[in-house]
Amino acid sequence: MMAELGHYALALALGVALIQAIVPMVGAARGDRRWMAVAPSAALTQFGLLLFAFLALMQAYVTSDFSVLNVAANSHSLKPMLYKISGVWGNHEGSLLLWVSVMALFGSLVAVFGRNLPPGLKARTLAIQGLIASGFLLFMLFTSNPFDRLFPAPLEGNDLNPLLQDPGLAFHPPMLYVGYVGLSIVFSFACAALIEGKVDAAWARWVRPWTLLAWAFLTAGIALGSWWAYYELGWGGFWYWDPVENASFMPWLVATALLHSAIVVEKRDTLKSWTILLAIIGFSLSLIGTFLVRSGVLTSVHAFASDPERGVFILLLLCVSIGGSFALYAWRAPSLAGGGLFRPISREGALVLNNLLLTTASATVLLGTLYPLLLEIVTGDKISVGPPFFNATFVPIMVPLFVALGVGPFLPWKRADLSPVLRLLTVAFVFAVAVTAAAALVVWGKAAYALIGIAVAAWLAAATVTEIIRKAKPTASVTWGQAVRRLGNLPRAAWGMSAAHLGVAVVVAGATGASLLTEERIEAVRIGETVPVAGFEFVLTDVHTAPGPNYEATQGVFHVAPTGLTLVAENRKFFSNGQVTTEAAIESTLWYDLYAVLGDPAGDGRYTVRLYFKPLVPWLWIGSTLMVLGGFLSLSDRRLRVGAPRRSAAPAQAQPAE
Repeated sequence: MMAELGHYALALALGVALIQAIVPMVGAARGDRRWMAVAPSAALTQFGLLLFAFLALMQAYVTSDFSVLNVAANSHSLKPMLYKISGVWGNHEGSLLLWVSVMALFGSLVAVFGRNLPPGLKARTLAIQGLIASGFLLFMLFTSNPFDRLFPAPLEGNDLNPLLQDPGLAFHPPMLYVGYVGLSIVFSFACAALIEGKVDAAWARWVRPWTLLAWAFLTAGIALGSWWAYYELGWGGFWYWDPVENASFMPWLVATALLHSAIVVEKRDTLKSWTILLAIIGFSLSLIGTFLVRSGVLTSVHAFASDPERGVFILLLLCVSIGGSFALYAWRAPSLAGGGLFRPISREGALVLNNLLLTTASATVLLGTLYPLLLEIVTGDKISVGPPFFNATFVPIMVPLFVALGVGPFLPWKRADLSPVLRLLTVAFVFAVAVTAAAALVVWGKAAYALIGIAVAAWLAAATVTEIIRKAKPTASVTWGQAVRRLGNLPRAAWGMSAAHLGVAVVVAGATGASLLTEERIEAVRIGETVPVAGFEFVLTDVHTAPGPNYEATQGVFHVAPTGLTLVAENRKFFSNGQVTTEAAIESTLWYDLYAVLGDPAGDGRYTVRLYFKPLVPWLWIGSTLMVLGGFLSLSDRRLRVGAPRRSAAPAQAQPAE
């Protein structure tokens, strides 16, 4: 019965979404406040219906109701409760329901917290949000209904992909979706502003918190997915430039650019058209990621569906959404007059450089991701574009960005003299040189390119700390006691920016260690044999089986000298489908990871083992945490609360666009 009620709620949500898309938009064009007032009520109603549908599907998973086709295909009665719940979104239909539910959540948040928004802008924003939701709900109801019944019901389900039965993958998709779908509300704000024909500092202030919220969750989702890939897949890496990894990374790059561009609109009333374009591109890349994951055009552990019919529907939805928004931009953007002028050497100039490098990097990733697909369509040839291409193209773009990131916060608005800024950064430069020289002594003859990453990370970290000190002690007359008090009074947005920039520096260092300084040994060993790796001695002391809740594990026990550590690596064979997964054994310190993987038997009593010494890898997760923390610190600043600003010249009622 709950499945039928959930299906009915989906159908009602579609009807409400259509009302939300049409009535407020017409009301805004006519200047009718009563019609515009429909938008918040419709947004809240739509969210309530979708929340009910989502909980109905969750109830079917928790109770192992195998009469629901989606549950039978993706669950098993022996699964731990956490994975029964995460199984709701661990498949195409359920993840799509999560997608539209999060979209409705953002609409309801604007309805509740957007009280100070001009009625016309609020109505148009929620109307566009309803229009996007309508497309996805149509897609669900006609091609991807999560509540389809199965008769006769099987006694047991097929189980969730064992690779997804992991705490990291339980929480990774919801975080990623809040980031992905959070960009939809920014997209809606941008399209509403284009229709209204007005982009100003107040609009930028309204958009920034939503962009920041989406960016913070997208950062957390990407980091959690990388962490899962690192310890679950047993290959020793954290990022492989997989097309679906890229699908989440590209919107992140554009959202980062959008955050900085919106600051220029707010502070200097310029870059309006460019900021609108970034908002459109960010969500468009999210839609492209949806197409890649669900269309069947690629095969990946991340991919959900391989049904061409679904792919055509998504492609049509993508063309309408992206094509329509770009057509609207081409029509209305010329009317968005620019604001104040600025010199290339200025805070605005630094932010423009930031935007150009970030968008170029995103375009490079997009090209590398789509080129194999386009080549196959045109010529039928199949190729793969992997890490060598991305490392050779993406990294050179990002290095100057990180260097400029250390300088930009010191520059004043409008015009600046670079000489005094560079003098302020003398200590940071000396620190970076000293750290690089010390690192050269350690890595000499191993990986010269690693020194570039270490130098950039040290520079950015030192420049960020210098910038914090300068805020606290801007002149020599300020005592250190006063400086400490000034630090305590700094806005949380300032602390958030510094934490995020420092997090970037730490991530760069971690990625450098993980990618260029790792030492690896792959050996076939017997129990009792020793394998030396980077000054450590790994001894395979035992291999035995151990029962799990829905699998049987083969465990390899390693003793590590001289630390005295014991590492236990596993291979898990699941009862439902016989699939085997790898669980790496990892011992983390602040400076390195020791990483052990038990492979298949190699005959003659030997087992294949993969052993790694991975310097600075923990810094990846520390830096990612700092970035997310920085995002939420900034979001908590009173000055960035949604709806805080008011337009000084807001009209009494919304007028139709000229």
